[in-house]
Amino acid sequence: MKNPVKYALFLLGIVGVAPMAMAAGDATAGAEKVAVCAACHSTDGNSPAPNFPKIAGLGERYLLKQLRDIQAWDLETDPALKEQAGRVVLEMTGMLAGYNDQDLQDIAAYFASQSIQLSGSKELKVRVNAGLDVDALELGEKIFRAGNLGTGVPACSGCHAPDAHGNAPAGYPRLSGQYPEYIEKQLLAFRAGNRVNDGEQMTMRLVAEKMSDAEIKAVANFIAGLN
Repeated sequence: MKNPVKYALFLLGIVGVAPMAMAAGDATAGAEKVAVCAACHSTDGNSPAPNFPKIAGLGERYLLKQLRDIQAWDLETDPALKEQAGRVVLEMTGMLAGYNDQDLQDIAAYFASQSIQLSGSKELKVRVNAGLDVDALELGEKIFRAGNLGTGVPACSGCHAPDAHGNAPAGYPRLSGQYPEYIEKQLLAFRAGNRVNDGEQMTMRLVAEKMSDAEIKAVANFIAGLN
């Protein structure tokens, strides 16, 4: 490893925090602005189906960054720039076009103040690269808590906390209770380079590129059951 000190700091969640403005939203005002969001994510941010993520309690700073990134992509009119402008979420096309930045701050503050409802883990097997079917919960816990030093995958808990409640001041979202299907989808998107709004350090892309399909599915399933 060329830089063991940097890798150690990364495991502790110190390296790779993307710069973003601190949120200054009003949750009470935000409650009056979430009617459009509620159609897919529910009024309290606990969406009824895994194709839409739960956004309750993810952290105000993280939520604000996602809203700004999604809006930036949506408003970009130059096709050459659009792919790298913010975050691509086709389902959000046009949804944020009429909001100013204070609106986004208020919406982020409101959903951050809500409590997430846990999705729960499932008993399942995943096939690792050796062709063996292994217990997904055991593999998921291993990746979440210790990573995979052999392939350079850091522990998820280093940035997202041992209980997966995240690090709100640093902008790392809560993961516990999220739909496992959504977590898996985002890890695959980071790995494929289809999601690129993880900052100049490319924190999540550098993690996901080292993860196998089995590791991604297993850790997503394990995280969904944490509280």
